[in-house]
Amino acid sequence: MRVLVVEDDKETAQTVATGLRRAQMAVDVAFDGAGGLERALRNDYDVIVLDRDLPGMHGDTVCAELIAAGCRSRVLMLTAAATTEDLVDGLGLGADDYLPKPFDFAALVARIGALARRSHPAVPPVLRHADLVVDTARCTAHRRGRPLALAPKEFGVLELLLASRGRVVSAEELLERVWDEVTDPFTTAVKITLSRLRSKLGDPPIIETVAKRGYRI
Repeated sequence: MRVLVVEDDKETAQTVATGLRRAQMAVDVAFDGAGGLERALRNDYDVIVLDRDLPGMHGDTVCAELIAAGCRSRVLMLTAAATTEDLVDGLGLGADDYLPKPFDFAALVARIGALARRSHPAVPPVLRHADLVVDTARCTAHRRGRPLALAPKEFGVLELLLASRGRVVSAEELLERVWDEVTDPFTTAVKITLSRLRSKLGDPPIIETVAKRGYRI
């Protein structure tokens, strides 16, 4: 999944981003409301982690602008305030969830995962195809009972292809959903990652290349 973190405290933002990347997510970071809003409207994020107490353009304003623009990303609002009134205000602005600081990181990852599942047609947390089993919650994959040592991007590509249920997924969509905004759009990263993933999955092959369209399970 692809996530945007909007947090003015750079140390906190980078810590959260690093942790989410370790949880197999593609993460972009913005350090102010205006930058976050611009990225959110330019890219297709599954979830936006939005600090409410941003200087300049307040998080409330960012959230309201996103809703007004018809942004389909789910918004998880963070705030140092933890009163019921703050919770009601945050959700009333259109945020999908609300988490007070300080927060447990495992809870943050779980909430982001839950919101991401709501961004798209529902898929089960454990994806299966023939003898392949992918547990998206635990970030594990097995084939014929053998654990697969997948790199984060390999796991992300496999998860997206399985979740697409036979739909052809273009290289552009894979790049948009699995990589972050610093990736060169003309990169061969998708082809290289798919080659490595196919090698690890072994035979019989389960990822099909559809000429001039993309890939599918």
